[in-house]
Amino acid sequence: MNKEVLTEKLKAIISTYAQDPAALENMTESTDFITDLKINSANLVDVVLDLEEAFDIVIDNQSMERMLTVGTALEIIEIKLSEK
Repeated sequence: MNKEVLTEKLKAIISTYAQDPAALENMTESTDFITDLKINSANLVDVVLDLEEAFDIVIDNQSMERMLTVGTALEIIEIKLSEK
């Protein structure tokens, strides 16, 4: 799965939780889930659960703690997909 497809799937998932539509529309790899998209920490857990379901992967706690930006999330998803 290429990065563009991964990014679109990620964007679709986080669109449910993002509180700043403009930041979501202009999302880049450096977009921060909390500061830019205004996703609260409880909803970040929901994002991780949705990602696990959408990509059929398991995201461990250490990876979850690192997942603060779009770029890091994409990197973690790619790693987990390659481990399958």
